[in-house]
Amino acid sequence: MSRPAENPPIRLLIDQRRARFEYHLDEVFEAGIALLGSEVKSLRAGNANLAEAWVSVDESGAWLHGCHIAPYTEANRLNHEPLRKRRLLLHRHEIVKLRRGIHQGGMTVIPLKLYLKGSRIKLEIALAKGKKLHDKREAVKERDARREIARSR
Repeated sequence: MSRPAENPPIRLLIDQRRARFEYHLDEVFEAGIALLGSEVKSLRAGNANLAEAWVSVDESGAWLHGCHIAPYTEANRLNHEPLRKRRLLLHRHEIVKLRRGIHQGGMTVIPLKLYLKGSRIKLEIALAKGKKLHDKREAVKERDARREIARSR
């Protein structure tokens, strides 16, 4: 039996860049997702949206809500529901960390990226706290300052 590659190739499918602007990210986790076959085919074609997605954590595990995965055109009657909730595959200690952050720290769990790692589809989620308006303005100023410095070189 052959050993799996140590560093499987990673192909980014969806990146939610807006989340890094809207939230202070605390801790980042990599989670697997329980998907149907037509969802996997649709994701490989790049037909998904994480903009309205959010993660809930309860005693039964972690769940991804609001992630729109478009129906696969070739899947006829066996197609999936585009906005169904999907189970996230995490270790028990990671779920405990997420629940503790939500209940004690007043934080939320947000999805950041959806990518292929080898042949598996993974979701990067983060424990995050929302930014205030003045924090967002500060981030814009810092970004503009970095651009000016890069231009002057």
